[in-house]
Amino acid sequence: MLSKDDARTAVGIIGNIIALILFLSPAPAFYQIWKKKSVEQYSAAPYLATFVNCGLWVLYGLPMVHPHSTLVVTINGSGFVIEIVYLSLFLIYSDKKKRLRVVLIVAAECLFMAVLALLVLTLAHSTKVRSAIVGSICMVGNTMMYAAPLAVMKLVITSRSVEFMPFFLSLFSFLNGISWTAYALIRFDPFIVAPNGMGAVLGLAQLILYATFYKSTQRMMAERKVNSEVGMVEKASRNKKRTNSENQNGHVLEV
Repeated sequence: MLSKDDARTAVGIIGNIIALILFLSPAPAFYQIWKKKSVEQYSAAPYLATFVNCGLWVLYGLPMVHPHSTLVVTINGSGFVIEIVYLSLFLIYSDKKKRLRVVLIVAAECLFMAVLALLVLTLAHSTKVRSAIVGSICMVGNTMMYAAPLAVMKLVITSRSVEFMPFFLSLFSFLNGISWTAYALIRFDPFIVAPNGMGAVLGLAQLILYATFYKSTQRMMAERKVNSEVGMVEKASRNKKRTNSENQNGHVLEV
């Protein structure tokens, strides 16, 4: 019979796989950013929130803070590195004002994590106290990560378009919330259950929005493509008329 520890490990491994896919799911969006050399209307908020969230969970999972949390450290360490790559691309292809704002937020997050680690490891003298302090802050960080897409959800509702809300990010946010909630329920850990339970609900809300506005998004993108093609035809026609006119004028002058 499968023990609680074995079940927890199995669910944790599944959670690691889903979380890794979640962290990698914005890759197509960043490929478009790299291709277009612009962040357009993409928001840095989800990546800033995930960056600090992963850093906090790495601290929480350290043996001197919360023993037997190797799976928490491995996946969040991977996520931390991935978010650095995303934020670097965001900085390269954003305008000066947005770039400065992102740099200041990243600097503040790094300073916060460093100060927290220093204070917890030097002033708290038991893993129970350290777990309680860091775990409570991780709950806030995890909630911020899951709540970050709310700004994008507002844009979706007002524009009736899901163009700037990546589907796979929403899908795997939902699956990630479900898997880590199950992981924390096997051996009850309120610091993991609370934010991931909320994350599952918010992920489901994003999927519902995506289903609601998918057709209108496709229609708007098709109309935009048609308008772009018409504009190109009209521009080519004007250029042709201008060229013919210049040729005619030049012929008259030669005569």
